[in-house]
Amino acid sequence: MIEAVIFDWGGTLSPWKTVDNLAGWRLLADVLHDGDDERAAALADALLAAEDARWAAARDEHRAFTIAQVLADAAAHHPADVPAALHEAAMEVHREFWLGQLPTDPDAGPVLRSLRERGLKLGVLSSTSWPRDWHEDRFRTDGVLDLFDACVWSSDLEWTKPHPTAFRAAMDAVGVDDPGACVYVGDRPYDDISGAKAVGMRAVFVPHSTIPVVQQVPVDVHPDAVLQRLTDLPELIAGW
Repeated sequence: MIEAVIFDWGGTLSPWKTVDNLAGWRLLADVLHDGDDERAAALADALLAAEDARWAAARDEHRAFTIAQVLADAAAHHPADVPAALHEAAMEVHREFWLGQLPTDPDAGPVLRSLRERGLKLGVLSSTSWPRDWHEDRFRTDGVLDLFDACVWSSDLEWTKPHPTAFRAAMDAVGVDDPGACVYVGDRPYDDISGAKAVGMRAVFVPHSTIPVVQQVPVDVHPDAVLQRLTDLPELIAGW
């Protein structure tokens, strides 16, 4: 019997969108190096390189990281003695850039409400560098935050998906002990489907994301179902 449904975030609850990461970093860099285009460009490039390196480590070793660590990795390109208010202003423009790129799928709310009406526990497990409050602000704005029993972000963990510790953390967060009573819904065969199956969950694949080649890991895994629309999920789970 299914007791809980746990969702990936980017590419699943939020439709996939190819975003210019450098543009987001440049906004931050322009605040820190106001009026100095050359130093701002160098900082943005360094931040993107640091972020790419962190994601490569997440792909290969499943090590989680945070935006704060990315900033620290590029510290050589930061201005000296940045006032706290200036740092906060830089982070805010970066945050607003990203929150504007990744709204919640309009179908998510009705689907989540339908699942809750059946007594299912709902959660999120996402590999992300964002702090928790950024995600909660996005969900709150889109009217879905209160529909989840728990959300687990890898920025609060030591490991990213597909590490089993991340999936078990999500199970613990929603209060379900049996992985066989959990369904995981995601858009990445390696991170989401193989990770969920490895711990004993059922896995539902949503195949709409254009995963960058550098983030792909070949894997021989078969989801329990493939969905073209989130709105088909309640009917699917009803049959399980």
